[in-house]
Amino acid sequence: MACNVKATDVTDGTTMKTSGVSDRLCIALITDVFHDDPEGQRLDARLAEAKAGGAELAVLPELPLDPWAPASQEWSDDDAEPPDGPRQRRQAAAARSAELAVLGGAIVRDPVNGRRHNTVILFDASGREVAAYRKAHLPDEEGFWETHHYEPGGEAPAVIQALSMPIGIQICSDVNRPEGSHQLAALGAEAIFAPRATPRESYPRWRLVLRANAVTSAVYVISVNRTGPERGVPIGGPSVVIGPDGSVVVETEDPIGLATLERSAVLRARREYPGYLPVRADLYAAGWARVADEASGT
Repeated sequence: MACNVKATDVTDGTTMKTSGVSDRLCIALITDVFHDDPEGQRLDARLAEAKAGGAELAVLPELPLDPWAPASQEWSDDDAEPPDGPRQRRQAAAARSAELAVLGGAIVRDPVNGRRHNTVILFDASGREVAAYRKAHLPDEEGFWETHHYEPGGEAPAVIQALSMPIGIQICSDVNRPEGSHQLAALGAEAIFAPRATPRESYPRWRLVLRANAVTSAVYVISVNRTGPERGVPIGGPSVVIGPDGSVVVETEDPIGLATLERSAVLRARREYPGYLPVRADLYAAGWARVADEASGT
């Protein structure tokens, strides 16, 4: 399996200007976790295979170098680390070695206030951290006691201009509140990445939500799941790439899946229904301001 990215000169005024750069992004879905890979040998091997297949970006599951700590309500200080901690350094080194951008993450402890956050981090092909996002919506139920392990992030996701197409990041439960996807698309994201850890039995519902977010936002939606049951929690089910028209581009439980994201597909979806509908940010901002006022009692 391989995917190729070609450079094009686009002159049509109805399309995005990509002169001299790629109009595609090849990604690798790494459906594997690496908490039992202390020297990073398996991670290095996965990334090398992804690179050989033509990938420019490898996408790892939620908390890829941690055991699934939220299986229990008991938290450990060892689950978290400061910025540039050992798990982050290992991912950065693997990205640098493979010369491949990596979307990974860790539970990162804020050095100022000590608060812990489930954080996705984008490393470029030199191993440099170029973006990070903190999970905003945390489950609190059997097997997913996340509120006991970290706090919700307090900032909306931002568009990242570090690859051959603008992207956004969410994490797992965040996709069940579509406002984040819609905002990212309105700000220019063409692909939204959402690493996750979800049960196999709930996958049909997740698939539905991911497809709906892709269609209503006119973006690619990519979600890579953890590989299987952990600590009594029935995690499992496919990793998936959804096209901006809602079509399923890739759906796999293989350790590595490859997909090519095409900017032309995003443009086409945004010209067609419902992509061409106005965003009406002013209208909804006013409505959400009322919600916020009621929630705060003002």
